[in-house]
Amino acid sequence: MTKADIIVGIQWGDEGKGRVVDLYAQDYDVVARFGGGDNAGHQIKVGDVDIALRIVPSGVLNPHVELFVGGGTVINPVGLLEELDRLAAIGVDISRVRISDRAHVVLPYHAARDRANERARGAGAIGTTGRGIGPAYIDKAARTGITFGEFARRESLAEKIRLNLLHHAASLEGENVPSEEDLVGATLDAAQRLAPHIVDGVDYIHEKFARDKRVLIEGAQGSLLDVGYGTYPYVTSSHTIAGGACIGLGIGPGAVGRVIGVVKAYCTRVGAGPFPSELRDERGERLREAGGEFGTVTGRPRRCGWFDAVAGRYAVRLNGLNALALTKLDVLCGFERIGIVTGYRVRGQPVDFSAAGSPELEVVVEEMEGWDEPIGGLRTKAALPQAAQRYIARIEEVLATPVELVSVGRERNELVR
Repeated sequence: MTKADIIVGIQWGDEGKGRVVDLYAQDYDVVARFGGGDNAGHQIKVGDVDIALRIVPSGVLNPHVELFVGGGTVINPVGLLEELDRLAAIGVDISRVRISDRAHVVLPYHAARDRANERARGAGAIGTTGRGIGPAYIDKAARTGITFGEFARRESLAEKIRLNLLHHAASLEGENVPSEEDLVGATLDAAQRLAPHIVDGVDYIHEKFARDKRVLIEGAQGSLLDVGYGTYPYVTSSHTIAGGACIGLGIGPGAVGRVIGVVKAYCTRVGAGPFPSELRDERGERLREAGGEFGTVTGRPRRCGWFDAVAGRYAVRLNGLNALALTKLDVLCGFERIGIVTGYRVRGQPVDFSAAGSPELEVVVEEMEGWDEPIGGLRTKAALPQAAQRYIARIEEVLATPVELVSVGRERNELVR
């Protein structure tokens, strides 16, 4: 049986997974997303086309590829329809998009609860996107959620929405939530339009394996935001590591082939939470401006810092990586010295990534020589400046994982192999 390969981010998200999936997808028949919601944004730039995807898998620009959104996801149906309409407007065949019947539905009352929860946390706010992802996963665990499979049962769907509005009435007081009539009407309309895209998710993915179709699995966000293994509680609400693909798609571990980790040549993070390598000076500002480090979904400025090898080694172990795709190397052009965080210390003693949130944490920074030469037009590692080659080699060494792909610009073809 053909095995599925997985692409995941191994930092705090925003590693550039979209363009990496877009490239690798050329050799696959199906691209399947396994978790998260429209709080994750994947961006792909091809010539004058600049696509920001929130739910639809990033293989969308490969016309032969089927696009599958698995049961581990939570989806705003109205937002998905808007995304499908935008794709159709630029000539994408959206009939290729399939949604698992086990995916859960995000509705406006989830977003309202999300915003209310963040306000209640005050100074301890996590920094969610406010799009209702967490509350949707809470409803899933509480067994009060609504699945896409229920879209086929209009009367029971309307009744379940009514009951959920009653159940959450206290927490929704004062929030901007559509009336029951408007919400039911909009959801039923979305259900009708999405009906052709909804499939038995388990049957769908296993039928692809049975026919020896090549499946590429796409992760959302980053490993260090995983709800179980990230910098808790400053994490997302789903499993973002490679193991989450099995749960999110309904496949066994034996179905997994290679795991490729996408890693930025420096580090970024959106929102609150530990970020040991953060640069709170002009170097951090320079990385932000040069890298365009503003959220695809929220537009929020990202915190920026040097590459964190301690965090990277932790993520490599979590995911069982076979290879790395290194992105945004071009952003480091012009830095006289470039740092890599190679160790953590607390009171002078070495510690591992579990201590990332310690107020007494100190980082050990190894400085490397930078380079001035522009690299966007280069296509082989051998053509890169010697300092850039040494930087890549050092990342391979500290993470004990080979780098098989390097991006040197935003364009789809600005890649070094």
